[in-house]
Amino acid sequence: MPELDGAIGWLNSAPVESRSLLGKVVLVDIWTYSCINSLRQLPYLKSWSAKFRDASLVVIGVHSPEFGFEREPHNVENAVRDLRITYPVAIDSDHRIWRAFSNEYWPADYYIDGRGRVRYHHFGEGDYGECERIIRELLKENGARGLDDSPSIVSGSGVEVAPSRDERSPETWLGYHRAERLALPERLAPDSLKTYGPPARPSLNQWGLSGPWNVGGESAELGADSGKIVYRFHSRDLHMVLAPAKTGTPVRFRVRLDGIAPRSDCGTDSAPDGTGVVTEPRLYQLIRQKGQVEDRTFEIEFFDPGVRTFSFTFG
Repeated sequence: MPELDGAIGWLNSAPVESRSLLGKVVLVDIWTYSCINSLRQLPYLKSWSAKFRDASLVVIGVHSPEFGFEREPHNVENAVRDLRITYPVAIDSDHRIWRAFSNEYWPADYYIDGRGRVRYHHFGEGDYGECERIIRELLKENGARGLDDSPSIVSGSGVEVAPSRDERSPETWLGYHRAERLALPERLAPDSLKTYGPPARPSLNQWGLSGPWNVGGESAELGADSGKIVYRFHSRDLHMVLAPAKTGTPVRFRVRLDGIAPRSDCGTDSAPDGTGVVTEPRLYQLIRQKGQVEDRTFEIEFFDPGVRTFSFTFG
């Protein structure tokens, strides 16, 4: 097991040293708080931490950021509190622990036996039954007796609900470093303010901008009081990673599905009439369809300048 001394801080715990964990089974979860895959895994991590704590399982979260705002310790602290995570979380803002594990994924789980050896790893969400079986196997090797062998029955709420089986839209980034499937009638102007026209008829998984936007490497920032983003998608859920203006000023928005208010298909961060407010940098659930999933055109309009838009994710 690599050392954990690369963290710039710890939440819910004093700093944890790897050698202090010898004799315990350890699950290290490398995650980041705006990643939908990381969020949907959280109910299982919380359940296992509580279920096997007395059998000497230690769950440790390593928060390694994807976006710049996730490097800020106060943002991580707010997220850990809001997500009701009680196990230790290392703030790995410089990716030192990430590199020590030679990691490449969010989330990434490393299963470590009582002798300090990394025995298994799992990348991405899912396979929870197999992951729990591995935990039991390592605990029994470590001398645990009388374990509850029944599989954990876990259900999340809000953004933590498992994805649907009809998801045909991929994660999409809005910054030019990783932007794909951008449909614009004119050329993109990186790192400069430019007024764009919306795509006339976007195909499935194409997206476009409308209004004055400054598209940077990581995000697209609105340069005036009004601007839109359009995405043609196929999925039950649609999320966006959003942040308010750099001054911290909240940004109002309204979302539409096929040109009308989402009504019962609104997400946890939008009202039935489509309205909502970006108040902090995080993932926002904007659509959760209640009926049959089909190709839909999503539109979000912002009514205040400075909003930063990072990515779309689906479920």
